[in-house]
Amino acid sequence: MNPVHPAPSAGRAEAESRQLGFLQSYDAHSPISAALQQSGVYATSVHLESVQHRPGAGVTGIYRVATARPVLANSSSNGVYTETSDHVDELYVGMTTERVDDDAEGVVFSHCPYGRLAIWQHPLDPALPGLRLATDPDSVASIWGAGRVLTGLETVSYRPLRRAVIAADFSDGSRLYLKVLRSGRAVDLDARHRMLLEAGVPAPVPVSDPVSDVVALQRGDGVSLAEYFLADGAATVRPKDFVALLEQMPEEVMTLPAREAWTDRLPSYASAAASALPSHADRIAQLAETIMQRLPAADRGPVVPTHGDFYEANVLMRDAQISCLLDVDSLGPGHRVDDLACFLGHLAVLPAVDERYIHAPAAFDRFARAFAEEVDPESLRIRSASVALSLVAGARDTRRRGWSAQAEHRLRCAEILLDLIPAAGDLPRWPASL
Repeated sequence: MNPVHPAPSAGRAEAESRQLGFLQSYDAHSPISAALQQSGVYATSVHLESVQHRPGAGVTGIYRVATARPVLANSSSNGVYTETSDHVDELYVGMTTERVDDDAEGVVFSHCPYGRLAIWQHPLDPALPGLRLATDPDSVASIWGAGRVLTGLETVSYRPLRRAVIAADFSDGSRLYLKVLRSGRAVDLDARHRMLLEAGVPAPVPVSDPVSDVVALQRGDGVSLAEYFLADGAATVRPKDFVALLEQMPEEVMTLPAREAWTDRLPSYASAAASALPSHADRIAQLAETIMQRLPAADRGPVVPTHGDFYEANVLMRDAQISCLLDVDSLGPGHRVDDLACFLGHLAVLPAVDERYIHAPAAFDRFARAFAEEVDPESLRIRSASVALSLVAGARDTRRRGWSAQAEHRLRCAEILLDLIPAAGDLPRWPASL
């Protein structure tokens, strides 16, 4: 069994809680404005778009800034940034308390009462050097266009300092996904895709070798499994198919580095949840303690090839059949129960993500019963609750009213899975007969 990842020390956790409060406050606007002014840009307003807390590492915010002067712009396809004379109404800025190299290009360093700040103008993310390439239309068309006209670029996801996914649309109707990774990781991800494809596992196809830590992938066939859950609880989908897909993983996966599962990082996830919902810190602590107490007696099963992030958003379907497996970054040796718990933990909180998932509780019951036939039911239950707890902090979105209610809803889902509170309404619960 993998060791449980320790929680940040009490002092570190307190410091990060203060950092989180600072980045979400108006006090964060001043260092951003000062950093931009060094490049001749004057901020007229600053709005927090998102915040990311990684316990033990730090806190990062992305801000939308209205400007009164020109900003840095990519003037050519070679990735060189110069000042443009065109007026720009707004830009995006990243600011983090995480460790950033002193010589990182395009980064301005500042300080707040709770630590050093690194500030950059998007897309000059100091940990994602390929981001500027993947967001520059001329570069994308030149490198991946194959003679086609680029008709659109869209940021699908962006985790500052970690990864980004950019969708590139072309004149022939095709779409590529450009996965921007930290330095040195693109070759490994490209190899993982090819490994699965050679074993007959449906996965997105790389269109070329990686370029500047960017992996370009063809669009996978099908629609997200989430749409099936939304429509009718995936009533026509067979849970056993997902177990069969995991069993199809090639043995070569066992040669890859192992990834910590959610229970292995439980203290850190509990710390992040408490930072998001400080008024419910006692409930979160009780939930985490209950999970930790029950884990030693639960059978985790053998080490096998695993996906590492197996849930509805990463599975595409066509005619109720699995057609493509996405996001294979975490592929590696692990435990089947953790993949299945990831699936169930995400399914359990779908109503907390969107109230239209009215069929999710029935789907959860059906999938939990099927998965419990493959692994130890108690281990599956405990680890599913752990995954649900890990999703609490992810509900934080200061742009939306009511995000804290959604975070508390996710917390209740985790508690219900362990019978710490009674089920109510349409919340998923662990099947009583298991």
